[in-house]
Formats: sequence, structure tokens, C-alpha cells
Amino acid sequence: MGLVAVRFDAAGAIADDWAEALLGAGAIAVDVADARAGTALETTLDMQAETALCAWERARITAFFPSGADIDAALACAGEAIGRVAGSHDLETIPQDDWVRRTRDQFIPIRASERVWVVPSWREPVEASALNLEIDPGLAFGTGSHPSTRLCLQWLDAKLEQGASVLDYGCGSGILAIAAARLGAGSVVGVDVDDQALRTSRENARRNGVKARFVHPRSLPASAFDVVVANILAGPLEQLATRLARRVAMGGHIVLSGILEAQAGALVAAYGRWFNIGIWAREDGWVALAGSRKHRHG
Repeated sequence: MGLVAVRFDAAGAIADDWAEALLGAGAIAVDVADARAGTALETTLDMQAETALCAWERARITAFFPSGADIDAALACAGEAIGRVAGSHDLETIPQDDWVRRTRDQFIPIRASERVWVVPSWREPVEASALNLEIDPGLAFGTGSHPSTRLCLQWLDAKLEQGASVLDYGCGSGILAIAAARLGAGSVVGVDVDDQALRTSRENARRNGVKARFVHPRSLPASAFDVVVANILAGPLEQLATRLARRVAMGGHIVLSGILEAQAGALVAAYGRWFNIGIWAREDGWVALAGSRKHRHG
């Protein structure tokens, strides 16, 4: 399967809004870079304010869509969601082999938590004695390079109890489900609506020698889990509040990520009906919420 890359420039201050909206409109991945890269006006990330996720004056946004996607409709949908218009844009068709090569070039081993490293399947571990997750993202989300993924891995490393049952809702590459299994979870299930993500997750689980099931939401058994982790986006998380709450066993825990700090309040309110919940950790403008179940289903 090939991809279509859509590129356009936007004000840096709204680049993250565009990225979230494009993902919500069907993009597989979104890259944000300095629109002035390669010129005398280029700004490196190390020179940017710590409080801003994207502090470039102009950002170049590249969104990757499956071949055959209605790009004009997706851009219109994303623009409507944030009250903006993408304007002029460039398109590039990328063969699957080229996409995989470009993707691989970006990834290096990443220390995600005290014990956990995420290691691309084509690279050697930095610390052989660490808990190394061997991950090939394929076309799925989840490489450990994004703060939202690292925050979830840090929670699992610090808080997951041995033998706990875990549901990874929106599993992407399977990275969180696989980490939970490697960290001692008793049973692990990953869920995703994307068949490609399910295939990638199963292969990554095999690669790491762990037992985990990966299924479409319609095939998920009607059971509750000790831990539910969902690294998606704020909008879908708010819509899924009732569904995810019903999946958490009494006394269990929920971990939510893919949330910008400014969005945390709305999600705390949405999940506060069922959980004692708040910001557990933050990184580069992103936060992870964590909470414990306080009463039965509502």
C-alpha cells in the first residue's frame, strides 16, 4: 500500500492544532518541521522556549494518508475542526517501500522509562541488560519517540502490578500492550480499528516473545480489566469515556494519553464520574492522566 504526503505551511503557533485535526481526519501520521529549515532563519529545537511544543514562526506540516484517500475532504474536515483553511498544498505519492525506508531512517533506540528501552527491530540495543522492546512500527503509530507514548510506558514501568490484566485501547504498533506483558501483566489485550495496526501488533508481539491478543473493538469480549490504557487523542478519548470506564474493573486503573495540557481539564471532568483522576505526568506540553475506579458503572 502506498501513501500520499500532503505538505503545507502554517503558523507555528497552530501547528499542533493542525496535527491533531489531520490525525482526526484520517491521516496515518503527521510531521511538523521548521518551514525555514535549510535557510539562515532556521531555528533548532534546542533554541525554542520549553513551554511551547512548536515555537517556529512558520511550520511545514506533512500529513500522510493512505493512497486513495480524499485529500481535499480530509483537509476541509481538519480545517473546519480548528477554524482554519489549509490553503495551497503539495502532494507526493510515496511507494510503500520508500515509506518504510524513510520511516526507519528516523528511529533510533529510545530510553522510555527507568527500565524500558524501545529499540527499532533493525537496530542493536544500547543496554543489553535493559528491558528492550523490539518494535517495528510499520504503518502503525507507536515508536516511543512521542511524549504521549513515553508517558504511558513510564506509568506501566512504575505502577503496573504483577499479574494484572491490561487492555490497550488503540494499540497502534502494540508497544504498550507488549510493554505490559514484558513488565509482568497476567493477560493483555490490544484493540484497534485499523487492520494494519492489528497485523503490526501481532508481529511485534511475536518478535518480543509475548502472549497478547489483538482484536477489533467488535471482537473484544465483554469483560473488565485491572488496567485500561488509551493513548489516542483528546477528542476520541472524551467520546469514549463511558465505553472505557465500563472496561475498568472495580479498584482498577485507567491511563489516558495523547492529551495536550490545555485539554486535560475537559478530560478530567469527563472521566471524573467514574475515577479519581488527574494529571500523572507531563512532557513537552503533553500530559498523561491516571485514575482509579471509585464506583460502579454509571
